[in-house]
Amino acid sequence: MRLNTLHLTNFRQHAETRIEFDLGLTGVIGPNGAGKSTILEAIAWALYGQPAARGTRDSIRFLRAGPRAPVRVELDFELGGHRYRVIRGLSSAELYLDGGVEPIASSITGVTELLQRRLGMTRAEFFHTYFTGQKELNVMAAMAPAERAQFLSRVLGYDKLRTAQSLVRKRRSEVVAELAGVRSMMPDPAVVDRLLAEARTRLADAERRRTEAEQRARDAEAAFALLAPHWESAQQARDRQQQLLGDLRVAENEAAARVRDAERVDRELAEVTAARAELDRIAAALAPLNEVQEEFRRLEDLAREEGRRQTLVETERLIADELARLQDRLASIARAPRLAAEITEKLERKRHALDETGVTLEARRTDWVRDRQEAETRRDALRRQYQELKAQRDRLVDLGEEGACPTCTQVLGPAFRTVLDQIEEQLETAIVDGKYFSTRLEQLTEPPEAVRTLETQRRVLTQELTTLERQLAQAQAAAQELEQKSREQEAKEKRQAALRRELAALPTGYDAARHAVLRDEIARLAPLNEQAARLSAQIDREPALQAEHERLTSERGRARERVQALRERMEETRFSEEDFARVRADFEEAAAAARAAEVTLTSARADEAGARTAREHAERARVEMDRARERYQRLEHDKRLHDELDRAYSDLRTDLNFQLRPELSELASAFLSELTDARYAELELDDHYNVVVLEDGLTKPVISGGEEDLSNLVLRLAISQMIAERAGQTFSLLVLDEIFGSLDEAKRRNVVELLRRLQDRFEQVILITHIESVRDELDRVILVAYDEQSGASAVRQVAPTSEGLDELLADVVPPAAGALAGDTAERDVVATESVDQ
Repeated sequence: MRLNTLHLTNFRQHAETRIEFDLGLTGVIGPNGAGKSTILEAIAWALYGQPAARGTRDSIRFLRAGPRAPVRVELDFELGGHRYRVIRGLSSAELYLDGGVEPIASSITGVTELLQRRLGMTRAEFFHTYFTGQKELNVMAAMAPAERAQFLSRVLGYDKLRTAQSLVRKRRSEVVAELAGVRSMMPDPAVVDRLLAEARTRLADAERRRTEAEQRARDAEAAFALLAPHWESAQQARDRQQQLLGDLRVAENEAAARVRDAERVDRELAEVTAARAELDRIAAALAPLNEVQEEFRRLEDLAREEGRRQTLVETERLIADELARLQDRLASIARAPRLAAEITEKLERKRHALDETGVTLEARRTDWVRDRQEAETRRDALRRQYQELKAQRDRLVDLGEEGACPTCTQVLGPAFRTVLDQIEEQLETAIVDGKYFSTRLEQLTEPPEAVRTLETQRRVLTQELTTLERQLAQAQAAAQELEQKSREQEAKEKRQAALRRELAALPTGYDAARHAVLRDEIARLAPLNEQAARLSAQIDREPALQAEHERLTSERGRARERVQALRERMEETRFSEEDFARVRADFEEAAAAARAAEVTLTSARADEAGARTAREHAERARVEMDRARERYQRLEHDKRLHDELDRAYSDLRTDLNFQLRPELSELASAFLSELTDARYAELELDDHYNVVVLEDGLTKPVISGGEEDLSNLVLRLAISQMIAERAGQTFSLLVLDEIFGSLDEAKRRNVVELLRRLQDRFEQVILITHIESVRDELDRVILVAYDEQSGASAVRQVAPTSEGLDELLADVVPPAAGALAGDTAERDVVATESVDQ
């Protein structure tokens, strides 16, 4: 893997940073907290997303960026003969291949998964391979012996053998469980053979019984066929006898019914004669009924019109009352339009006065705010000037006359006192001006009297304007009501006139007393009228009753003749119940014998089918038993195979672990010899994977902190080289973050020289450090500084000389402040308090 370019936008403290990488040794140099390690974090975040970043998504955004400012990391790198460009944001990600314009992946999950497959390693494996930090150098020191062995196996890829062995053991457990299941479900061969023999014997007996049952069924069917014609003839004779008996009973019932109907008609004719006499009696009493009904209907019509007259009179009275109330209301709101015009005129005058007052107030307030802001700006500028001048003075005092000027690097000498006096004079001027503008700012804290007077005047005018607007709204509402009430008055007057015309058109002459007398008379005559109607209807039925009487007399004669004929046919029929009972008994006995033979045959056939099914089941059980035996043999062979694989993996891991420590010790010893100029030429891992340094072939019992860091470094380099060799590819990138630790100057140069000699394997090496002295040994330098004014990191690629750092610092901070970059925050607080005083 080779890095080409990295572009950061609003990522951590990097507001806008672009870095170009090249082959060889590249140093990323800057003070602690400047944002060096953030560059590595951005690379990891571009490749693996949020799991590779510290904190949450909200903490990634640059603190001084807007809430919607984009967060973006663009990384260009080469891998496996292809060039990739990944662009990742907080909610998006895109991956381009070989300069293409269309992304090959365009989602956060899709980009992360595709890059992980192309890199061929997880995020942890990637960092164990390419990246090494100061905290990771002694990562094995805090582990137990077993944990150290597992750690080395994991970073070198040996844990894949453990994973494979776990899969083998899991499959072996599944095979063992399957063997137990097959063994538990496998039937006993002797039982299967016995069941098969029994099923065959049972089938032979069932076939014999079925043949005998078929012969008995044929004999019973022949006997039944001989008796069937005699039984059918007996049934037909008996049916004819039953039919004649039923017809006779029906005919007798019809004759009796005709006699009863004739008697009923005779009674109804007698009732018609009596009804005619009663109708003649009540006819005289009903003579005046028609005249009474006619007069009653006329009075009913007049009564309805009289009720309508009362309703119209009441409605006319209500409308008259409403008109009176409307006239009173119209008189009270008649002045509303003129009053609204007067209030509108007053309102315009007040609004004009309020606008003029507001314009004057805004102008006065603007002058006051401008004076206050100007005083505050001048005071703050003097405070910063005082801090810078005081820092310069303190720096010059510390340097003395023999010191070098922080700006021009020349010895001050006789110019020391002159420069110091000039700075003291500037300090006095800054203090005097600062006190003046502080006092001026206190004076401008509250608004002037003219502003307060104008604000009071504007409040009064606003209240008066609100009162007039409320009065105008009331007057306008009254004017609208005046128009509405006028239209309502006109409508009600028209309605009153219409009611009066309708009252004049109604008829008169209604007599309530006569109406009541007629109602009583009709109530008295109504029962007699209903009785007369019933009697008339009864008399009207006389012709129909006469015709019905003649018809019933004729039908009664015919019914008597039919009964006599049926009785004669019954006498002619010859039928014996004893013969019928004898034939039926013989027939039922033959039918029962046939049914019994059929049942026996069905049972025999069912037994035969059951025996055949039992034989098939037994044969199928024997086939399944043979299959289970074959499966059991295959599973046993599979179990033996996985047992051998498990032992082989265990032996292979043991052999690799035995080879691991000597190989790592040999590589680390070669690196250690080069780093220490052959003072320490041998390093080994003991049985517990502890790092042991040998001096003249003997174990050195106590090593210093620097020697411990050096041992961990060479071990880490040995691990990275072994990963490259075991993986079968060249890991061209190696990133080392703050690895120098407690190493002295000579060991630092040896580390750099060692890394340079490793370029055949790691052709791109990036060193991140705050130690500037190593820059002369590097091929190129990337300087990182923190700009306090912008709050962002400033990154610049310069030549590996000291002038590059001075140039960067001169661009990031002012000259006076740059010379005093090491001052503490406590001095800044004291300087601020001096200006305030």
